[in-house]
Amino acid sequence: MIRMLTEDDRYLTMNFISHKPAENLFIIGDIEAYGFDNPIQKLWGDVTADGEMQGVLLKYAGNFIVYAPGEYDAQGFAEIINLDEEYEFISGIEHIVRKLEPHLTVKPSNPRVLFYAKCEQANDLQEVPLHMEVKKAIPDDAGRIIDQMYGIPEFAASTFSVENKRETLSNGSARTYFIEEEGRIISSASSTAENSQSAMIVGVGTLPGNEKKGLASLCLSSLCSELLDEGKMLCLFYDNQAAGSIYKRIGFVDIGKWCMWSFK
Repeated sequence: MIRMLTEDDRYLTMNFISHKPAENLFIIGDIEAYGFDNPIQKLWGDVTADGEMQGVLLKYAGNFIVYAPGEYDAQGFAEIINLDEEYEFISGIEHIVRKLEPHLTVKPSNPRVLFYAKCEQANDLQEVPLHMEVKKAIPDDAGRIIDQMYGIPEFAASTFSVENKRETLSNGSARTYFIEEEGRIISSASSTAENSQSAMIVGVGTLPGNEKKGLASLCLSSLCSELLDEGKMLCLFYDNQAAGSIYKRIGFVDIGKWCMWSFK
């Protein structure tokens, strides 16, 4: 049976999704940040007559996220989505999202799928050589970090905000490690969407002319080491095998593919 979840369902819901903190990074983060009563989001659960949860559907603003480790009422969740006139995205682990597709009245206009990987241990992270320095960013570094991101070809078409970067560095929902040269940041790695159990790795890159020196790997290793020491599981998206090989060298393993379906 599908029903809307309330604050009374917090323990049931968190216990259900916390078994897979990487797969449920966004759901965990949204519940911790906004709970069950904030009008910005709604949650539904597929709950058996015995009170066992089988699936969760979360709507945050215009984005639906679905999670279910096994069989769930895909038709029931799809009916909730079909009745919503404001949604723009559906996301989640691919094989879970695919079960919704036959029941959706509108098909995605841009069904993007990315590789999804996680890291649970720090055994393969790289040590920073004594002659190098990897720094942890403070809010005042936000402008330099964004300048560096726009200078990397694969990120150049993205939209970044200095104000948002400064805010997330200030409130602890994100962090960045970087290497600089003559006051200019040339390589960095960041986290985002941090919650009590997991964190997403983003923005790993190096400015042209400084590649193939292992700089991004050092930034990434420093970032991951700190997060893992805090007991957080790490996850990231990547879209090509070359990028994946870099992450796998330091301990990331594939856990599936992540769907990001756009309906705009």
